[in-house]
Amino acid sequence: MAEKDERKRLTALFVRTVTRPGVYGDGGHGSHGLRLIVKSSANRGVRKTWAQRLTINGRSTTIGLGPTWLVSLAEARQKALENRQTAAAGRDPRGGDSPTLREAAEKVIALRKPSWRDGGRSEDQWRASLEAYAYPKIGEKAVSEITSHDILSVLSPHWHERPETMRRVKQRLGAILAWSIAANFREDNPARGTVVASALPNNTGTTHHKALPPSEVPAALAVIDGTGAYPTTKLLMRWIALTACRSGEARNAIWEEIDLDDRTWTIPSDRTKTGKELRIPLSEAAMAVLQTARFYADTSGLLFPSPTRRPLSNVATSKLLKENGIPAVTHGFRSSFRDWCAENGVSRELAELALGHTVKGIEGAYKRTDALEARRPVMEQWGAFISVSS
Repeated sequence: MAEKDERKRLTALFVRTVTRPGVYGDGGHGSHGLRLIVKSSANRGVRKTWAQRLTINGRSTTIGLGPTWLVSLAEARQKALENRQTAAAGRDPRGGDSPTLREAAEKVIALRKPSWRDGGRSEDQWRASLEAYAYPKIGEKAVSEITSHDILSVLSPHWHERPETMRRVKQRLGAILAWSIAANFREDNPARGTVVASALPNNTGTTHHKALPPSEVPAALAVIDGTGAYPTTKLLMRWIALTACRSGEARNAIWEEIDLDDRTWTIPSDRTKTGKELRIPLSEAAMAVLQTARFYADTSGLLFPSPTRRPLSNVATSKLLKENGIPAVTHGFRSSFRDWCAENGVSRELAELALGHTVKGIEGAYKRTDALEARRPVMEQWGAFISVSS
């Protein structure tokens, strides 16, 4: 849009009748940076809004003053004058200083929470991903100051290693900055801009989780046991390996899900990827982990609580593997188990059921069941295999 001559003052008639898209300034120095923005709209009409360009705390900023159907020319001029006076006094006319990314994220989570499924994991996933990747770098930075460079600093280090996670972090940062625009704390969204999109290389190819050969799992668990990591973190890692479960299923597991008499762990449907309840038979080795975990039980009810009585983070397990030179990711223990099944003659159907996958075309005895009893000897043999040398 071409910028018009700002020396000419706007009139109420012009504001009401103008249809040509453009930026129309309200005269020269006396305008206090007031501008009329006319944009084409989807219904072939035009959308008219007020904006003001001024300097706030040394930074040139554009803030919105509302649509013309709601704010008259006289009201826009008065508001522009008040904003200029507020900024000249060293204050932010937008009603306070720009919130930090962490503070803005909480606003967005609160707005979205009513639309998320009851009992779902969206809120925890939002906080966990931002806590792990965004907050350490830009969590305390004002949203008005966040740049494309900041977004890249969060995404680039893990862009290839964790493509799906980074895609979600990028989406969440984009949502937070979109809220910041609506709240008049900034005027652009670098998380959704072309600069960041062009700077990040393509990572949409097929990727595989780094995993150990089954024969190396016992030694890896022995290394983990010998570290100075928090005790429940080490127990969690062994539990994930023994049950071949997903990290989130284990980190959020509670004692109420354990049937000690039946030696079964039942993961509720709202915590499984398939959305269906999953029963996992517990081996002798898994029962031994539970016996040790009893020493660290607290009022949270979690099997493996953190020192703060909250679920352990996925970062804690990933960091433990990385710091001890174990070339695998937490999810990779599931791949190790699947490879062991293939090497030891476990049927595809039983192996997939043990991993909590939906298996199509199951025939015979496994049809319409979760084959719990048939899976018990499989998990017992796997538990004995990875515990023998660790």
